[in-house]
Amino acid sequence: MPGIDKLPIEETLEDSPQTRSLLGVFEEDAAAISSYSNQLFQAMQRIYDAQNELSAATHLTSKLLKEYEKQRFPLGGDDEVMSSTLQQFAKVIDELSSCHAVLSTQLADAMMFPITQFKERDLKEILTLKEVFQIASDDHDMAINRYSRLSKKRDNEKVRLEVMEDVYTSRKKQHQTMMHYFTALNTLQYKKKIALLEPLLGYMQAQISFFKLGSENLTQQWEDFLSTIGTSVQNVRREMDGEVDAMQQTIQDLEQASDLLYMPDPDPSKVPINRNLTRKAGYLNTRNKTGLVSSSWDRQYFFTQGGNLMSQARGDVAGGLVMDIDNCSVMAVDCEDRRFCFQITSFDGKKVAVLQAESRKDCEEWISTINNISKRIYLSDNPEEIAARVNQSALEAVTPSPSFQQRHESLRPSVGRPKAGRTSSQSSVGSESPALSSLTLDALVAPDTPIQFDIISPVSEEYAGQTKSTGQGGRRTNPFGESGEMQSEDSEDSILHQLYIVRFLGCMEVRATESADVIYETMRQILAARAIHNIFRMTESHLLVTCDCLKLIDPQTQVTRLRFPLSSVMLCASHQENKRLFGFVLQTAGGRADGQPGTVCYIFESNNDGEKICDSVGLAKQIAFHSEMDRRATEKQKELEKAKEKQQEELNKQKQIEKDLEEQSRLIAASSRPNPPPADGQFLVLSNSQSEDSDAGEEGRKKGESEA
Repeated sequence: MPGIDKLPIEETLEDSPQTRSLLGVFEEDAAAISSYSNQLFQAMQRIYDAQNELSAATHLTSKLLKEYEKQRFPLGGDDEVMSSTLQQFAKVIDELSSCHAVLSTQLADAMMFPITQFKERDLKEILTLKEVFQIASDDHDMAINRYSRLSKKRDNEKVRLEVMEDVYTSRKKQHQTMMHYFTALNTLQYKKKIALLEPLLGYMQAQISFFKLGSENLTQQWEDFLSTIGTSVQNVRREMDGEVDAMQQTIQDLEQASDLLYMPDPDPSKVPINRNLTRKAGYLNTRNKTGLVSSSWDRQYFFTQGGNLMSQARGDVAGGLVMDIDNCSVMAVDCEDRRFCFQITSFDGKKVAVLQAESRKDCEEWISTINNISKRIYLSDNPEEIAARVNQSALEAVTPSPSFQQRHESLRPSVGRPKAGRTSSQSSVGSESPALSSLTLDALVAPDTPIQFDIISPVSEEYAGQTKSTGQGGRRTNPFGESGEMQSEDSEDSILHQLYIVRFLGCMEVRATESADVIYETMRQILAARAIHNIFRMTESHLLVTCDCLKLIDPQTQVTRLRFPLSSVMLCASHQENKRLFGFVLQTAGGRADGQPGTVCYIFESNNDGEKICDSVGLAKQIAFHSEMDRRATEKQKELEKAKEKQQEELNKQKQIEKDLEEQSRLIAASSRPNPPPADGQFLVLSNSQSEDSDAGEEGRKKGESEA
C-alpha cells in the first residue's frame, strides 16, 4: 500500500510549533477515525444482536461503506484504494443481505472481536496517552517558567538545583510521553486499516462458510478478491510491526542521545558550542515593556529565516517577523533579574529586542548565529563552511607572528598582556600597507598597553574641571556633570550638528600619529582581544559632531559621557574593508606618568558608513580652522585699531603738554615785566602768590641768562 504520513519522533525533544501543528492534524484524524469506527461498530453490533433485522443491519453497513469516500480524513493518503475496496465490499453485502439468518457465533469471533479490540483498546490508549501528554506538557511549562524566574541576585544553590532537577524530570517525562504518543498515533494509521478490513474479512469468511455450497453469489472471483484483501491485511500488519520496531529503536536511541539535553544548562565540555551556524531555532524569553519601568517576559519559539528573525507562539499557524537582522548588532547584556540575556539592535538603531536564552551555550550560539547572518554569510553557497573559515581567520589573527617574536624575544622579557596579546603586523581588519610594513608594532602601539573596553566616567575629568572653574558661587550645578551654559553654547554657536549611533569597542594608548595605520592596528588588537576574552558587550552612545567638540551622549538619559575638544583630534579613519568600523586618535594633556602629552586611539562601530563620520569630523575641523582664522584676523584688526587709538591718544597727550608749556611760558613772561611806581609815592603790596610767581619768574630769567 502507499506510504503513510507519520509524526517525526526525532523532533519531539525540540517540541516546535510546527510539530505541535502536525500533532493537531493527527489528533483530528484520530477523532475522525474514532467517530467513524464507533458508527461502524454500532452497525456491526446491530448485525450481531438483531438476527431478525439482519437484512436491515447489513444494508446499513453497506450504506456506511459507500459513504467512506465522503469522509474527509486529514491523513487520507490512500483513500482511493480504500474507497474502491470498500465499494466492492458494499456491493457484496447488498447481495447477501437477504441470505443472512443465523451467524451469531461466527460474527462474534470474526467480526465483533477485532472492531471491539480496536475501539476499546487502541482508541482508548490514544485518549489516555493524550491526557498523560497534556499533563506532562503542563508540568514542563511550569518547571521552565519557574526556572526562568530564578533570581540572579539572590542565588540559592539548593533552590537552583531543585528547580533544575524539576526541569530535568519534567522534560524527560514530556519527551518520553510525547514519543510514545507519537508512536501510538503513527500506529493508529495502520490499525485503522486493520480495524476496517479485518472485521469485514471475518464477516465475509463467515458468510462463505455458511453458504459453502449453496451460495450462488459467492463465485471463485469473489474468493480470489477476498484472498487478495486478506494478503493485503497481512502485509499491512507486517509493515506495521516493522514500523513499530523501528520507532521503538528510535525512541531508545533518542533517549540515550538526549539525556544530556534534558538539563537546562548543560556542561559546555560535554555539549560543545557551535559558532559556525547560519540558521538556528528554539525557545527564547522576550522582554516586553508594560510601563515606564516595568516589563514582562514571554516565552516564544524563535527561528531565523534568511536575514530575518521570526517568532511563533504555540497554536499559531505561521511565524511573524521580529526584525531584519542584516547589518544588525548583537551583544550580551546584563538584565535586572535574568541570566543568559542578549540584545539585538537593528541596522538603523530604531528597533531593539532583548531576549533570554535557556543556557550559556544557547546564548552564545544565538549571538554567533546572528553575527554570521549580519555579515550576510547565509547568501553564499556553503554558508557554514564560510562561517567556519571566518571564525578560523579571527583565531589566526590573534596568533603571534614567529618572525616578530624571534626579533624581539632577545630584547625584552616576554610578558603577556592581560588585555590584548602582542600580535603579528599583518592585521586581520585590513590589508597590510607599505607604510606599515616598514614599521614595527612598537612604533605604532606602546608595549604592554592595557585596553579599556567600556566607558567608565559619565563625563571627562577635563570637562568637569572646566565646569568647576567657570561655575559661579551661588549657581546650582547640573547633577549629571555638565553645565547648562556649555551645553547651550555648543548647541547655539556651532553651525554643524551631526548625530550618529555608535558602539564603543575600546581604546588604548598609541605612539605614532602620522598615518592611519595606527588606527588599523588598534582595531585589530581590540577586536582580537574581544575574541580571545569572549567580550560581546558594547556600550551604545550617540556621537554628536560639532565645530567645537565631539560628544558621546547616553541615548536614554542624554548625559554627556565623554567630551573631546575638536582641536585634540589628530587623526580619524575608517576600516578599509568593514566600513562600519572607525576610530580617531586623541591627544590628551598630561596623559602619561611623566606628565608628557599622550595619544589615545578610540575605536567605534557604527550603524552607518564610518567614512561619513570621518568626513563629518574633517568638515568640522575645516569649519573650526576657518573660524579660527577669521577669529585671529578679527583679533588682529582689533589690535591694530587699539594701537591706532593708543597712538592717537599719545599724540593728543603730547599736544596737550606742549599747549600747557606754552601757556606756562606766557604766564612767566607776563609776570617778569617791571611794574611802574605809582604817582602818589605809595608802594604796591604784592600777595604771596604774586610774590612767589615773581620770584619764580626772576629765577627762570636768571637761569635762562646763565644758560645763554
